[in-house]
Formats: sequence, structure tokens, C-alpha cells
Amino acid sequence: MRRFETRAVHAGERRGGGGREPDTSNPISTPIYASTTFWHPDVQTTDRVLGGEEAGYSYTRYGNPTVTAFEEAIAALESPRGGARSFAFASGMAALHAALLAAELSPGGRVLAAEQLYGSTATLLVQIFGSSGVEVRFADFYDLKSLQRRVEELNPRALVVESISNPLLRVADVPRLAELSRSAGAALIVDNTFGTPYLQRPLELGADIVVHSATKYLSGHGDLTAGVVTAGPPYDAALDQVRKLTGGILGPFEAWLALRGLKTLPLRVERQCENSTRLAGFLAEHPKVRRVNHLSMEDHPDREVARRTLSGPSGLLSFELDTEGREGVFRFLNALEVCVRTPSLGDVYTLATHPATSSHRDLPPSRRERLGVGENLVRVSVGIEHPEDIKEDIARALEEV
Repeated sequence: MRRFETRAVHAGERRGGGGREPDTSNPISTPIYASTTFWHPDVQTTDRVLGGEEAGYSYTRYGNPTVTAFEEAIAALESPRGGARSFAFASGMAALHAALLAAELSPGGRVLAAEQLYGSTATLLVQIFGSSGVEVRFADFYDLKSLQRRVEELNPRALVVESISNPLLRVADVPRLAELSRSAGAALIVDNTFGTPYLQRPLELGADIVVHSATKYLSGHGDLTAGVVTAGPPYDAALDQVRKLTGGILGPFEAWLALRGLKTLPLRVERQCENSTRLAGFLAEHPKVRRVNHLSMEDHPDREVARRTLSGPSGLLSFELDTEGREGVFRFLNALEVCVRTPSLGDVYTLATHPATSSHRDLPPSRRERLGVGENLVRVSVGIEHPEDIKEDIARALEEV
């Protein structure tokens, strides 16, 4: 089995014959198959392909060679020993929606989700699944004794958690959560957007379904919107059917961009982890910063879990400014020049955002405060720029607070 960096570069590529051109003319980069339909030499072949009796492509909603190349590359990174398949979607939220459907969250069923979830994930659960008759409950996934009691009490069909939470960077104990979910006969769904398969592979730790917003680290350049789900039996068959029927598929152009971006994932994440660690150390000593949330901090509540389940500290951090309300935060954000003000993350650029008015704006203020997402909290997705330029830009902007 080749190492992660090599798989990231080569997995999914279409090379070595099989086309009309001679072997000496095959492209080294998978082409963009910008076609909605595919023809076959005879209608009998078309019949077999549509019926699933023969491998091939017929209609892009069912599959496309460029999209398949990206999916195979993700599967090679998330599940290098095999046994799982990946399915690409038009966004991270579409991917998460499909994962929840694959877990058979039908009316009358229950889902137990971590309190510290991305705001839109919580809203999806409550407004879409909740209104369809699914009972949605939230719990503290970092208090495992209390969580075990909740699992035994509720008997949920699915548990939903992020490998690294947004925006406070709590680390889920995926192996222990997998034990709890198996004991209840529930599916463990892990959103690994922050972790990436470079830092963690939840399937190897016992998770059933792994979700990514591929818009973020996987593609890594802020030029596409995509999502991907990876799972083994029986969830892979359900995901295949959901994708075909709901139609939230990834386009071939976006799949090609995502596959291209994936090749530099280990390089980017390694640099982002190094930069975020240096920035966290600087911020921890700054007089205008109350608290820094980063996995390198000695006072991080999940340091031991992170050592067991992650291979690095992540390129993300968040910190509380020594100010009340959002006015000081807005002055800080508006003063940034190198860092880009945007609600996304995982880009080659350093991105800064105000979670209370972006990722968690749909949550009631009282719940945001209870979760620790205060008005003075800033989240930084550290990029690949020179670390001193990032630090100097933030230092200068902190003078405005």
C-alpha cells in the first residue's frame, strides 16, 4: 500500500490504455468528461450498463468518469485498505444530507448530535429532518459517561459529530464513540472536514460514514463547491441510490478541480498546521487576547484524545479578543490586509471570520453563548503564506481593538 502523499498525487487518475488513442497518447491528467450521456456500441450494452450488469457510464446523474476519478481518489485516502466507496455531491451540506438519509433517519427515528456542530448542520437536522418526524436531540459528546446514558435512553439510529468541532476545536474520541454507536446499533457519522484524511481517517477508528465539505481543505483553493461521503456496506449502496434519486451530484468541471487540488493536500495541511501552531503561540502571549483554542495549547481539554486520534494539530484556531460585543471584533477584522475576511476555511489564503455572524448566525444568541461562541470570538483558517507575514498582519490589526 503506497504512502498517503503518493496516493494523494496518483489515486483516481485514468492512465494506461483503454481508449481510442494508442497508449503513447494517453493524457496524464484525467480529462473533463463534459457530457450528460454516453453511447455504447449496441443497445444491448446500454441495457446491461443501465441495469448494473456491466460496468460503464450512461447518464451523468448516475456516474461520470471525471467524478468517479475524484471519488476513487478520496476512497484511496479515507480507506486505503479498501472496503469503502466515496460519493461526490454538489456541496458539503448535500453530502451531509445524503449521509443522514443513508442512515435511515425516517419518521419516528432518533438522531443524537453533538451540541458543538456547525450551525447549518444543526439547522438541517432540526428544520429538515425534525419537520419530517425525526426526533433530534443534542448532547455533550465530550462527556462520554453522560453520553452513554443518553445513548442507552434514546436508542438513536445515528450519532453525528465532527472530528474537530467548529469553531472551538474540540476533538471527538471517535474510537469510543464507535463503541457506543455499535452497542446501540446506530450509525456513527463523522464530519471530517476540519481533520481531513491527512490528519485522521475515521473509518479506521470505527466510524460508519465520513463526510467532507470538499469546498474546504480537500480542494483547497477556494474555487469550487463540493461535498463527499465515504462509507462501506450497507451504507454505500444507500448512498449510491440517494445520489441517483435526489440528483445533488457534483459536476465534472468541479470534480476535475477537486481532483487537482487533492494532489497538494498533504503539502498544504502540513504547512497550515505549522503556521497555525506558530500563530497560536503568538496569540497566547498577546495582551489583547483572552483565550486561544488550538490543539497545541497545553490547556486544551482534548489534548490526550488528539494525541490518540490525530496526526497533527489542524490548520485552524480560534481566539477570544479582550473586548465585549462585536464592535472590537469588527474593527480587528476590517484592519486585516494579508488575511482575508470570509466565512470559509481550508484555503491557501489565511481566512478570518466572525462565527457569531457567519457559521453560527442561525443559532439563537443564548445557545451560541452556551456553546462558547461569543461575540468576541474570531476563527482563523491559517493559510500557506509566510508565518511572519500572517503574524505581523494580525498583530497590526489587534492594535485596533
